[in-house]
Amino acid sequence: MKAIKLITLGLLISAMGTTVAQTGRESGTQYGVGQDSIQCLRSLSLYSENFRNNNYEAAFNSWEAAFNNCPASTVNLYIDGRTMVRDKIENNEDPERFEELFQLLMQIHDQRIEFFGDHQRSPEPVIKGNKALDMLRYKRNDRSVTEEAYDLLKVAINELRTDAQPAFLITFMNVSVNMYNLGQITPQDIVQNYTMLAEIIDRKLKDQAYARQHNALEDIKDGVERMFANSGAASCSVIEEIYGPQLEDNKNDLAWLQRVSRLLARGLCEDSELLYHVSEYQHNIEPSASSAFGLARMNLQNDNVERAIEYFEQAVELTESDLQKSEYLHQLSMIYLSQDRYSAARREAQRAISVRPDWGEPYIIIGQAYAASADQVGESSFETKTVFWAAVDKFIKAKSVDPEVEDRANEYIDTYSAHFPASDEIFFEGFEIGETYTVGGWINERTTVRAN
Repeated sequence: MKAIKLITLGLLISAMGTTVAQTGRESGTQYGVGQDSIQCLRSLSLYSENFRNNNYEAAFNSWEAAFNNCPASTVNLYIDGRTMVRDKIENNEDPERFEELFQLLMQIHDQRIEFFGDHQRSPEPVIKGNKALDMLRYKRNDRSVTEEAYDLLKVAINELRTDAQPAFLITFMNVSVNMYNLGQITPQDIVQNYTMLAEIIDRKLKDQAYARQHNALEDIKDGVERMFANSGAASCSVIEEIYGPQLEDNKNDLAWLQRVSRLLARGLCEDSELLYHVSEYQHNIEPSASSAFGLARMNLQNDNVERAIEYFEQAVELTESDLQKSEYLHQLSMIYLSQDRYSAARREAQRAISVRPDWGEPYIIIGQAYAASADQVGESSFETKTVFWAAVDKFIKAKSVDPEVEDRANEYIDTYSAHFPASDEIFFEGFEIGETYTVGGWINERTTVRAN
């Protein structure tokens, strides 16, 4: 029994001798075993102290020793290491040293995944996203790097969804456009990538948990849309091909409708049938002056005048801006004028004047309506010609309140004054120049007798 005990003790001593010099990497432990654990803790302490004092040069060798020998010691090893290596890269001018430092930076990300990929605050998808950002930061013009970064970001965003960092989202859209330009992805791929990003951003904007990010997210949302719209992949036909089949399933999803509407607008897809339906559904959910105006314009393009008039009326009611209201009323008056509905044209122009009395355009519309309807007023040639007195009055009024319309008003005055009755015709009818006269018919307006 004594012999057995002696043999066992000898084996234990022998085993201790072999483990005393094991690093954390070799032993699979946090700090290593024996003397190497002491050396690991010393390296961590030295680098940490210098790092806190922003003395990266003094910290680097101790950090590198800890990075190589006790990689499972602390996640700060990777957070701080990334900061120091990026600093070295940005202050380096030697191409060979740059490549060494770049590969070390990539190793930091890979080793962090290996030892801290399940970290609660920064799990593996976050590390992959950050690796992609660093790849693009320093080797954006390297095609293979772009392709790898694209794959890393796609995986990271797909797994993180709303937890994806804002930088991941905007960068992924940018690299998607680059990949499309390289011919590595299809127009359908870039649309699908845009859709994924837009849905994530919309959800984050609705979630108060991300309230602090909302301003940045609004900027990112605009940037993502702009990059997609300018990519060349966002043609009207591609947008319709992707989103058209989704319309009925999303007709009650305001965020989806707004997103597609903005895309179609950015792509100048004004004649798109999809834009018409999207705008109509959007207006039903959240009616606004702008959506009513858009629908009015689309119905005009489709020669659906009565429907256009309905939407213009809604735009007038929904807007809180007097400037917009007067413009909508002016558009209504022009529609009625084009339809030879002169009384309605005057009514809408007068409504525009009541909102914006210093604007000359509505007065010009009324003058045009009077002149266009001259042959419908009166029972004689003389009475028809008197209509032009009332018309010219409106053109004179237009330029008196609004100098910007003066040139046009003068052209109309010259044109229609030529239709005034001659002096002898006025005398024959029993009137005198300068006398007050009431134009009959639907116009029913007092004016002044004038000769051609």
